[in-house]
Amino acid sequence: SSRPLLDRLKIRLSRLFQMNMVGESSESNGKVHRKVGLVYDETMCKHDTPDGEAHPERPDRIRVIWEKLQLAGVTQRCVVLSGTKAEDAHLQLVHTKDHVNLVKSSTNKKDYQSDRVASLVNSIYLNGSTSEAAYLAAGSVVAVTEKVAKGELDSGFAIVRPPGHHAEADEAMGFCFFNNVAVAASYLLDERPDLGVKKILVVDWDVHHGNGTQKMFWEDPRVLVFSVHRHEDGGFYPGGDDGSYNMVGEGPGEGFNINVPWEQGRCGDADYLAAWDHILIPVAKEFNPDIILLSAGFDAAIGDPLGGCRVTPYGYSVMLKKLMEFAQGKIVMALEGGYNLDSIAKSSLACVQVLLEDNPIQGSSEAIPFMSTWRVIQAVRKRLCAYWPSLADELPSKLTNQKTPTPIVLTSNSNSEAKDNAHELLDQMSKLNIENHQGDTKVSRSWRSDLSKVDVWYASFGSNMWKPRFLCYIQGGQVEGMTKPCVGSMDKSPPKGITWGTYPNRLFFGRESTNVWGKGGVAFTNPLTNPNDQTHMCLYRITLEQFNDVLFQENGLNVDFASPIFGLTALQLVEKNGSTPLEADLAPWYGNVVCLGREGDVPILTMTCTLSVIEKFASGEVPLSPPAKAYANTLIRGLVEGGIFSEEEAEAYIDNAASKPLYINGASRF
Repeated sequence: SSRPLLDRLKIRLSRLFQMNMVGESSESNGKVHRKVGLVYDETMCKHDTPDGEAHPERPDRIRVIWEKLQLAGVTQRCVVLSGTKAEDAHLQLVHTKDHVNLVKSSTNKKDYQSDRVASLVNSIYLNGSTSEAAYLAAGSVVAVTEKVAKGELDSGFAIVRPPGHHAEADEAMGFCFFNNVAVAASYLLDERPDLGVKKILVVDWDVHHGNGTQKMFWEDPRVLVFSVHRHEDGGFYPGGDDGSYNMVGEGPGEGFNINVPWEQGRCGDADYLAAWDHILIPVAKEFNPDIILLSAGFDAAIGDPLGGCRVTPYGYSVMLKKLMEFAQGKIVMALEGGYNLDSIAKSSLACVQVLLEDNPIQGSSEAIPFMSTWRVIQAVRKRLCAYWPSLADELPSKLTNQKTPTPIVLTSNSNSEAKDNAHELLDQMSKLNIENHQGDTKVSRSWRSDLSKVDVWYASFGSNMWKPRFLCYIQGGQVEGMTKPCVGSMDKSPPKGITWGTYPNRLFFGRESTNVWGKGGVAFTNPLTNPNDQTHMCLYRITLEQFNDVLFQENGLNVDFASPIFGLTALQLVEKNGSTPLEADLAPWYGNVVCLGREGDVPILTMTCTLSVIEKFASGEVPLSPPAKAYANTLIRGLVEGGIFSEEEAEAYIDNAASKPLYINGASRF
């Protein structure tokens, strides 16, 4: 491949530009320009799945960031650094010697899996370049951190992979091998006292708790570790109590570990900035760090298939800007998570522009935090106020009593490559659940109780037309042709009624493969179509709670969410408007609920992709694909056993839908 050579040439060109255009001066027209270091090395892209399987922690994560920065012209204004391999002695400041040796020898996948971390291989993968990439990631963070501490750079961004904040002293986990940020912090404190760094603030805004970083500085008052993350009472990865706000450190480090554990997903700019303004910023003023190391995971970004939160590039830029008021702006960002390629690229660019102190941040946010956010913030302040007096005052009730409903509908239908593959990505992350905590997830029953009292007709046009297949979504299990079983609904009661109907929708088959059926397209409908197009649907009378669980499973999600994806407000909207797009980050495949009318005063609902995705199918951006035989057979059995067609007629019906052009706004496209 010429890609590595091309990237090396781009880096050299960037450096030549810096020498010719920037020179030795950091001033231009009287304005002081900040020296921002960027670390990127294409070698880290060689760490990939050994069999080419889809995985959220993929090489393109850092490629798209680098390309975005280049296109925006910011790399030419930064100091571009190649990767630097870590030294074993520096890695062993936080990791055991055995662990370092284990990763070093991990080019042999079988040897690695035979070791004590074999139970964790679902959250990591290895190939012949894994060890080199891990050494480069850790060493690059150390190198740029040292340059910032020396004053050679004002700040820096290490665009590295694999990430690090989950890695513990003797364990690789959560896509992480070495704890890059922890290695850099320990290097400054223990190996370079001459640089005068005595206090380090580690800020981790990755959506997952930085369990490894927390443990490494558990008793160290020189390092204040702040992590804001989805926790859901230990039900969100990495699970357990480690991410609780009660985990404050021990011994001399007591009070120097701060966790802000969100009770739910969907937290956005307003929630994160509230945590900044009422916890992190007051404590940072008291702590007065010499340097800030930022575990910059962008998986809390809007559209991330694993995070389920809603932070925008604007939100990240404001959070970073607030941190630049400390340590003379000496901040080193180290990439952690982030699996929506569009989001991580845009968010990274927004942050680098802040480091460069570009024009004032553009954007605004009129949203207010969730009630649960204020509940968490108040609990954290109460727990930590004994160590940080700035947290002792009660927050004004006028502030904390602001009410915002849990949003149900998003009008954004952005569909990045990551969301297009959300089934596979979510399945990968579901494997990360630590076995001991799989049964600990606490699910809110309040919404389920309300929605269990409301009946709807679920109109199925795909494999669910065959009752045994549909019952997999209700009672769990799998039928012939499925590659994996369904978990089923929380309420496993069978449908209260079954009937059939024909509706003016255009049936078509799209996507190249799915996580459940393998290769081949699956069924979607276009509700805005020629009235002559008719689609046969099997209607199941189920509760709105069960309909949500079907939606969860159709979109590759677990059914243990603390809130519904389609609630009572959404039901009212869909009956009024005819269709309702769902949250793009939660429903990347079947993200549009359509009301087809009523049957016996009970609304008839079906689910398909959003109109913007239909346009992508029509344009060829997302492929149209005929169904695989096993999948098609379920449709045939449903149509035949439902008395709609003979077997030959059912086959012709499906063949016609799979081969007929897809019409958009009166124009046919293939």
